[in-house]
Amino acid sequence: MTATPPPSTAATRPPLPDRARRATPVGVVLASVVVVEIVSGSLQSFLTPLFRILSERLDVTAAQLNWVSIANLLSSAVFAPVLSRMGDLYGHRRILRANLAIILVGSLMVALARDFELLLAGQVLQGSLSGLFPLLVGILRNHGGEAENRKGIGLMVAAIGIGSGVGLVGSGLVAEYADNPTSALWVPVAAVAIAVGIAQFVLPETTDRPGGRIDWLGGVLIGAGLVGVLLALSQGQVWGWTAGRTLGYGLGGLVLIAAFVAVELRHPEPMVQVRMFAHVPVLVTSLIALLFSFVFFSLMVPGSIFSSLPADTFGFGLGLGALAVSFAALPAVLGMAAGAVAAPAVAARFGDRLMLVAGGTLMAVGYGLTALMHDDLLPYLVFGAIAGLGIGLLQQGTRTIAVEAVPEEETAVGSGINELMITVGGSVGAAVVGAIMTAHTEGDALFPTEAGFTNSWWLAAGVSALAALTACLYRARPAAEAPGAAAVVPAPAGAPATAPTSASKGSTA
Repeated sequence: MTATPPPSTAATRPPLPDRARRATPVGVVLASVVVVEIVSGSLQSFLTPLFRILSERLDVTAAQLNWVSIANLLSSAVFAPVLSRMGDLYGHRRILRANLAIILVGSLMVALARDFELLLAGQVLQGSLSGLFPLLVGILRNHGGEAENRKGIGLMVAAIGIGSGVGLVGSGLVAEYADNPTSALWVPVAAVAIAVGIAQFVLPETTDRPGGRIDWLGGVLIGAGLVGVLLALSQGQVWGWTAGRTLGYGLGGLVLIAAFVAVELRHPEPMVQVRMFAHVPVLVTSLIALLFSFVFFSLMVPGSIFSSLPADTFGFGLGLGALAVSFAALPAVLGMAAGAVAAPAVAARFGDRLMLVAGGTLMAVGYGLTALMHDDLLPYLVFGAIAGLGIGLLQQGTRTIAVEAVPEEETAVGSGINELMITVGGSVGAAVVGAIMTAHTEGDALFPTEAGFTNSWWLAAGVSALAALTACLYRARPAAEAPGAAAVVPAPAGAPATAPTSASKGSTA
């Protein structure tokens, strides 16, 4: 007797356009998603050589300029889960094109900005780039086998680092040799336009439509709650820590975050599986992700400004031009890349716990030495590379462990929790360091005193040491004992495998 094959679910899906149906070679899909992730990485670093120039052109302080990082990270925390879910429901390429259109509009706003408010608004829209990675993984998973998927995800992660270096050097070159240094702000516009073309004419559409709905209320609550808390943290020094406005925003934000937790616990398809924090591996790796991102994102603006300030004018600083600032940031970027590449081998040789402890320790050493010795360029670069190596170990390690600590069918849940903690940690870190910068900025000065930078590095060293201590609490759990493992139901034959998805903040960030 010949078995009757199960009816295809394709008949129940809406017909796809001819262009979406055509066969696209897996190699072309791989190359395309890598190029888009290079663009994503470049957007995360292109402002680094320009922070001092922007501070002077827009007449904003270094502390205020830290809101560039905060605004971008906050929008990333909201955009990533929403865009990912919309891709599952309506087609990954379709949402990818909309995502890139949002980023393009944001890039245009940044390039045209003649005031700080427009620059921030553009950064909010550019924060939607956190949706690119999960959408591209959705396309890759639907058009390649398991081997291609693993290779593609690895190449995408590497492409983010490559793009960060390209963004740094490209922005620095334009700023150095163009008549108007802010012409470098048009570099991302051109880069995103290339990605738009790839999404429109090269990448195929996905056919899987699992169904479901989007947790809009959860997105609104967590976004509004974080904004309230971060406003209180960053502006408390200006408004007064006991002022009604500070307390109102802070307490209001905490109430909204508590409401978010309550809603997520009851929602059938929550944006964040809050219950997963009850499991030790998830909790520990989430805390480590929050701590290392607190450090990494909080120092992006201060580090760029410090390296550009001339010591003969301010009494401290390295006096580098825009191009030199971009090259000075490369050792840390290369250190992160090296740490991420080495992490699997380190974990295999010494175990996950020691790998995580090593990452936090290297960060603490790098930033502690920077706080002690930052007058000369060479030590500054070496210490940055040491800290970058630690960040790379923690970035790769927490992303991997976050997925492996949950049952296979909840891979995306584990990854999503980790990415949310990275964006939240980075946002809080940028706000806290912004408050330190404000506390050490005198009168109408645009830049803080040396103590503002030194205290920020000491804070980074302390938080990094806390990450290392937290890593000591990590204990691996056998797959058979993973949370919810007993409830795993084998997927029907022929069902597509679930691949991990994550958004890229800090990725150079």
